[in-house]
Amino acid sequence: MRVAVKMLEKIGEFNMEKVIEDFEAMTSDAERIQKETLKKILEQNRSAEYLQLLGLNGRTDLESFKRVVPLVTHTDLDPYIQRIADGDSSPVLTGKPITTISLSSGTTQGRSKFIPFNDELMENTMQIYQTSFAFRNREFPIGNGKALQFIYGSKQFQTKGGLAAGTATTNVYRCSKFKETMKAMQTPCCSPDEVIFGLEFHQSLYCHLLCGLLFSDEVQLVSSTFAHSIVQAFRTFELLWEELCADIRDGSLSSRITVPSIRAAMLKLLEPNPELADSVYRKCSGLSNWYGLIPALFPNAKYIYGVMTGSMELYLNKLRHYAADLPLLSADYGASEGWIAANVNPKVPTEMTTYVVLPNIGYFEFIPVRDGIDFKPVGLTEVKIGEEYEVVVTNFAGLYRYRLGDVVKVMGFHNSTPELKFLCRSNLLLTINIDKNTEKDLQISVEEAAKLLAAEKLEVVDFSSHVDLSTNPGHYVIFWELSGEASQEVLNECCNCLDKSFVDAGYRSSRKVNGIGPLELRILRKGTFQKVLNHYLAQGSAVNQFKTPRCVGVNNSKVLQILCGNVVRSFTSTAYDI
Repeated sequence: MRVAVKMLEKIGEFNMEKVIEDFEAMTSDAERIQKETLKKILEQNRSAEYLQLLGLNGRTDLESFKRVVPLVTHTDLDPYIQRIADGDSSPVLTGKPITTISLSSGTTQGRSKFIPFNDELMENTMQIYQTSFAFRNREFPIGNGKALQFIYGSKQFQTKGGLAAGTATTNVYRCSKFKETMKAMQTPCCSPDEVIFGLEFHQSLYCHLLCGLLFSDEVQLVSSTFAHSIVQAFRTFELLWEELCADIRDGSLSSRITVPSIRAAMLKLLEPNPELADSVYRKCSGLSNWYGLIPALFPNAKYIYGVMTGSMELYLNKLRHYAADLPLLSADYGASEGWIAANVNPKVPTEMTTYVVLPNIGYFEFIPVRDGIDFKPVGLTEVKIGEEYEVVVTNFAGLYRYRLGDVVKVMGFHNSTPELKFLCRSNLLLTINIDKNTEKDLQISVEEAAKLLAAEKLEVVDFSSHVDLSTNPGHYVIFWELSGEASQEVLNECCNCLDKSFVDAGYRSSRKVNGIGPLELRILRKGTFQKVLNHYLAQGSAVNQFKTPRCVGVNNSKVLQILCGNVVRSFTSTAYDI
């Protein structure tokens, strides 16, 4: 019997059990679904110039595809994408014209990339949302209420060729299907569109918080794209809660809100409510160091939701502090280029979250990652448990055998499709000579050293790194922003611990013979990473897609300038001194 793989329910008719049933059927036959998906992609795009030039000649079989189409990066496809953005409406990468361009966050390489976006990718997005929600709602059922979503649209603009361009999240939020799907899943956003698409982030954040308080009894969940944004929102709340209470009490709006559209939309929601203001005031005054802030403010919230794996793990301790016993559920695995997998095991501890690949939203290959060996990619159902791979994507929007740059580990299988754990970005390497330290290695080092701060009741607010080749030999620089003042003795220990916690054999051997210089820990002025965020916002990035750049190269000169210009203390490791 042919398995129905079209899981996008008719809007307004969300059927949790059917979504789960279809997902189980599809993942039980992943190999066939993958071949069908590739065939469908190639049939739709058989007229694409890119595929014609490669000599695919309309063939849709897997063997021809792998033989003829090379593995590529964004650099290889950029000339084709640029032609589309400049107005070339011929079938360059896809059979049907691309009408929308997505922008990547730009936090990895210092500049945003243009990525084709189309209706099929929008459908994939809704499918992922519905799939993970179905499994989530089975374990943590929500009532008919609202979601406090810290989401922000960035400014859309037109490319030279007249195509609408904006961040991937903005393209999703502006689509009517997004609102309709959220409504069908009983999670419409508390905030009006004017707040979501307001072009002044700090004003939008203030109003998100205010809307959450106004609808506090209706809030069923608190979410954002990344854990970072949720932590940032409640750090801001700590500073502004009394002002928010005053707005609620008087039915007025703070003078800090100056954008006319935001101001008009918020004033429609406000009326004097001294009872609510008193309640919020009492709750905040009764908290100890803001522990349990989120469930105190939103007593009917069932969980907190957002991407919490990979580079977001740094923020989990602070988020748990705000959440108390409220469950933290990690959102799904995707990128600006498209979606990969859904979290269908929401009860698993956050740090152990895995993502199950949906075999009908693209064709997926995996390049084994092992030192010094160049492997050929394997198919979705050919991966091995315990092995690490770089993800390769072929999608409906003109990306063919596209190296995503993500490294994942296969933790198991859900039926016949793999469960992946996101590890790191493959191109975020700290390296000077034979050393190779990834984003994950850096994170482990920071987490280990940060344990030494616990005795002083301090935490690392955020961090980044840089390879400094201006010295001979070159050395690693780690930037820390802390929650308070730490003693010189403790920071010296932290610096040595950072250095010793890089366990890569090439790094350790190089340090021992002074092939790499002593690691340097630089402590930053409070608010430095907010300045980094403001820089990206000024470049047109959206808060939803912002991830603190963990490794800042010389090509990202403005961010490096912000970091180096806000150093207040510096420490040099003596861990390898004889």
